[in-house]
Amino acid sequence: MIPAQTPVERLGLGLAALGRPAYINVGRPDVLPVQRTAQAMRERTRTVLDAAYAHGIRWVDTARSYGSAEQFLADWLRERGHGDVAVSSKWGYAYVAQWRIETEVHEVKEHSLERLRAQWAETRTLLGDRVDLYQVHSLTASSPLFEDMALQHELARIRDSGVQLGFSTSGAAQAETIERAWEIEVGGRQLFAAVQSTWNSMEPSATRALTEVHTGGWRVLVKETLANGRLAVDPPRELAEVADRHGVSPDAVAIAHVLHQPWADVVLLGPASVEQLESNLAACRVELTERDLHALGTLVRDAATYWGERAELPWR
Repeated sequence: MIPAQTPVERLGLGLAALGRPAYINVGRPDVLPVQRTAQAMRERTRTVLDAAYAHGIRWVDTARSYGSAEQFLADWLRERGHGDVAVSSKWGYAYVAQWRIETEVHEVKEHSLERLRAQWAETRTLLGDRVDLYQVHSLTASSPLFEDMALQHELARIRDSGVQLGFSTSGAAQAETIERAWEIEVGGRQLFAAVQSTWNSMEPSATRALTEVHTGGWRVLVKETLANGRLAVDPPRELAEVADRHGVSPDAVAIAHVLHQPWADVVLLGPASVEQLESNLAACRVELTERDLHALGTLVRDAATYWGERAELPWR
């Protein structure tokens, strides 16, 4: 794991919007290649990874369900030879869209021992020993993992091999999931050492839980910092006004708001182009004032409403 110091060293690149032809991020289709073939998306992923590395980003987050993202990342690491990039991946969802944009189902979730064994083997085949953090994808308080002792012990086997374990969260009950996962111990120590949660100016409901586990020694990764692009493409007036005061675009302010949180160890960006990445990176030079923070504090939505709206975002 890489200690974070400067703002850019706290940033990571997420590959959810790059490894497959369709995703729910707003503002993504307009910047992608006209023909989203596997080769075109591979080239785009390589270009964005190169730009991120050149700017100092040394963390990349992927998942088995991000289409061919693990393959793209593995190819890039092998071609470039970068040994200083931390990699996190996830298991639990399977990509089933077969590179189609228009399809009813894009991914299928299953937290089972069989899925873990199969996907960990697939990840290791592609990325070898480059995985620093392996995460349960979208853990919820109702996940069978909490009661499945065989699954917990299999995860502990991976942990004991030297790979840190974590989980990502989604939904209005993120805090409850984090609190339950904190209590899981296998072999006399905590099963997990990291959590990746959604936190942004509209959805800060997990703040207390994330603060507590960070204080307790867990690494905290933050995803969906732009609310799947909504804060960038259709920013609330208050956010746009803060951006105007700082001479940057709204996405930079939204990311700066996450960077302002002392418990946020790795702040994930999800650009689909180099231009989006460079716009995001302007966050590193934004120093939010008390006036700015007050304005951003007015954007908070009810968590259930926020997640209900997110569920309606189309795959495009």
